[in-house]
Amino acid sequence: MATSTTVLPLLTVTDGCCAPLTGELMTPEAAEQLARTLKAIADPTRLRLLSMIAADESGEACVCDLTDPVGLSQPTVSHHLKVLVEAGLLTREKRGVWSYYAVVTEALAALAAVLTPR
Repeated sequence: MATSTTVLPLLTVTDGCCAPLTGELMTPEAAEQLARTLKAIADPTRLRLLSMIAADESGEACVCDLTDPVGLSQPTVSHHLKVLVEAGLLTREKRGVWSYYAVVTEALAALAAVLTPR
């Protein structure tokens, strides 16, 4: 069975983006990138989805298993997951007709580093 994985660039402190907010002044580009990431997690449903995937024993979750817990249709859940993938917080792997999502732990660590005072 063929699979495809979408991996986007990670938000990292080392690539020039997003030094801790209490450190040096943030460039306009870094602020734009950080704002996109924060917008992605500023939605309660997306936060819940991120939490459910991160908490799953297998380290991943199928979109088919995420619809009932959040009480939304599959297309709506897929849209929320797409936003998280585009923000670099999740990876997506297609297996047959279903998509499986996993948390990009490095992206969460980089986000935490930005929000942690020096």
